[in-house]
Amino acid sequence: MARIRQRRGRRDRFISFIAASSMAGIALGVAALIVVLSVMNGFQKEVRDRMLSVLPHIELYIPGGLPERVLEQWRQFADAAKQNPEVKAGAPFVAAQGMLVRGQALRGVQVRGIDPATEGNVSDLPRQMVSGKLADLKAG
Repeated sequence: MARIRQRRGRRDRFISFIAASSMAGIALGVAALIVVLSVMNGFQKEVRDRMLSVLPHIELYIPGGLPERVLEQWRQFADAAKQNPEVKAGAPFVAAQGMLVRGQALRGVQVRGIDPATEGNVSDLPRQMVSGKLADLKAG
């Protein structure tokens, strides 16, 4: 009889050990999942904030117009956009595509021309410049 109780005691302890190990494994897996999701959520927020800090939230393009003429009239377009209470500021820009060559490597690039005096109204670019100031940029 003592032998049967001894075996049952061992079996109960083994089952308790297996159950505790399983619960610990599940808890560890859930904790790892929560940590990974939190890190990815923070990373996504950081990337989105950094991107939107140097890029405008919206860009208005004037199709078919000559760039010189559109740049002369950009304030009229900005004033029309500011009729919407959600629009905080506006700044002109010109965009073009180019090609960079270095040795045998070719890369396509997007070149963007800005007005240094008004760019600070629509982006965080002046505060993110490592060297110099946006106001130091001059035409030509």
